[in-house]
Amino acid sequence: MSNLRLKLSAPRMATAPARRMRLGQHLIAAGVIGPRDLLHGLDLQRRIDAPLGEVLATEGLVAPDDIVKALARQYGAQPVDLTRSPCDQRLAARIPARLCLQFGAVPWLELGDRLFVASGRPADFPHLCKALGERGKTLVLVVADARQVRTQIGRLYAAELAERAVTRVADAESCRNWGLRSLKRRFALRGVLLSLLGLLVLFPSAVLAIALLWGALTLLLTSGLKATALWAALARPKPPRSPPHLPESKGFRLPQVSVLVPLLHEEEIAQALIARLSRLTYPKSLLEVVLVLEASDKLTRATIARTSLPPWISVIEVPDAGALKTKPRALNYALDFCRGSIIGVWDAEDAPEPDQIEQIVTRFHNAPENVACLQGVLDFYNSRGNWMARCFSIEYATWWRVILPGVARLGLVVPLGGTTLFFRRDILERLGAWDAHNVTEDADLGLRLARRGYVTELMRTTTYEEANCRPWPWVRQRSRWLKGYLITWAVHMQRPRALLKDLGPLRFIGVQAIFLATVSQFALAPLIWSLWLSFFGLYHPVTDWLAPPVLTAIFALFILSEMLNFCAATIAVSNRGQRHLLPWVITCPLYFALGALAAAKALFELYRSPHFWDKTAHGHTLPRYVKPRKRLKNHPRAGPLPASNAS
Repeated sequence: MSNLRLKLSAPRMATAPARRMRLGQHLIAAGVIGPRDLLHGLDLQRRIDAPLGEVLATEGLVAPDDIVKALARQYGAQPVDLTRSPCDQRLAARIPARLCLQFGAVPWLELGDRLFVASGRPADFPHLCKALGERGKTLVLVVADARQVRTQIGRLYAAELAERAVTRVADAESCRNWGLRSLKRRFALRGVLLSLLGLLVLFPSAVLAIALLWGALTLLLTSGLKATALWAALARPKPPRSPPHLPESKGFRLPQVSVLVPLLHEEEIAQALIARLSRLTYPKSLLEVVLVLEASDKLTRATIARTSLPPWISVIEVPDAGALKTKPRALNYALDFCRGSIIGVWDAEDAPEPDQIEQIVTRFHNAPENVACLQGVLDFYNSRGNWMARCFSIEYATWWRVILPGVARLGLVVPLGGTTLFFRRDILERLGAWDAHNVTEDADLGLRLARRGYVTELMRTTTYEEANCRPWPWVRQRSRWLKGYLITWAVHMQRPRALLKDLGPLRFIGVQAIFLATVSQFALAPLIWSLWLSFFGLYHPVTDWLAPPVLTAIFALFILSEMLNFCAATIAVSNRGQRHLLPWVITCPLYFALGALAAAKALFELYRSPHFWDKTAHGHTLPRYVKPRKRLKNHPRAGPLPASNAS
């Protein structure tokens, strides 16, 4: 370290005054705020769980630099700017990353036997010293902006934290071993495929008949689940919508909520994202929106760099560590830097209802302790875009408003969606958060929550996003889901007796219906459709092995399942806001024909690249309340601006 830097920094020892003035008094003494501003901040702080400095900064009453200087005067320490004078990389070994994250501090400079530690939470500095034992006696406090501290922690401990993000989930519950033994597994899968191909060549009728019987069995399983869920959704009253006002229990202070928004290859996201999230009505001093981007994603980094973010939106860059770049890995990494006791997830194109956070906080406050996750409902702002957008909206309305509520009311395992999720942080961390290698990390986490005895509740709060309205992006997205469902099923079925013991018989059967049977249905759909040949009197190979009554029963099951799908979809879109979709319900069987192609792609990738994250492209439709910017007449990219490209 250069002598120039030492001279400029001139660190000094912290000196505790005999009678420490409060932060607000220091701010008034410095002329930064007036008494009215202080009273306003203190009134807010009585009702929310946030430091006074953050409350005043979020309200726009003080600048972050003023907070740092006032805290430094309060604790008799030196303020430092970690952007101009970053931490010494060689000091990373002096304090464990775990303690740096826990106490919001980072080793900054070493002079002789003294280690100067920068902290954005100086009140926690004595606890850090105590945690380090004898080594803590050599620490000297300097005060820095909390965001700068988090940035330096990420810089000093990048490799360690990136490795932790990949391996948070226990080995027995993760699919990462799928890659470690990939060579052996590929040989095994190759042997199975060659055997099936040989049997198909030698005994085509028998193989097709067995496959058709399996397709009929899984169709019966999925149809039974849908019918039971539909009955539960209609027979039992809907859970009441959480009141929009926040709880006012004696001694209750509103908690901090951190929402992770993973971004990848975004170019026009910033303005639309800020516009959508600015509509949220939860106190901004308690709301932390964390934009999570990959360090190698230059496009998104450039987009964010030229955007002025409000103080309640921060950025976390996930360092490169190997070839794995998945959404759950990014979420795991960013989780360590969050401040909230409630952790949420939104996608980049999401538009949550303004009072969504209030509803989540209220429900968590009133819910039993075993309610670990609250899942919101997804809807679409481009449901009139084209035929695929309409069918996609019908499919989601059926799942989120009919089937999934029924599944939840039956007490079955709720496979989580990838967005509008909110967790109790302590439980999320206890489970190891997300499996970084699983491409449907949400569904896997829902299953792990159920196995540990935790409950997932569905909330009547809606997040609007963009329906996938183009054929090939739809196939790519659906293939990732199907591949992830199959991998999740395989991981948890490694020990079927343990799974049965954890879940019980009914929920165990439900897992088979949701994960295995769903994939089977998409993969075997063409074979089931081919029964129309027999219906019209044409030859079908399975008739050599299956008697006509069996084929008639299978065909009747297929017709009944389609009628069930039609009824569920009609009920789902009969509300006032979605009735324009009713005429298109009858066309949904044509829409699902693409599922067979997605299943074939999923099975191929399961063999070749099980951890490949096939990112869904969005950004073809703007929400109604987000107005596109004007472009120059001759600009080479003239046209409507996309809201985002994230999934």
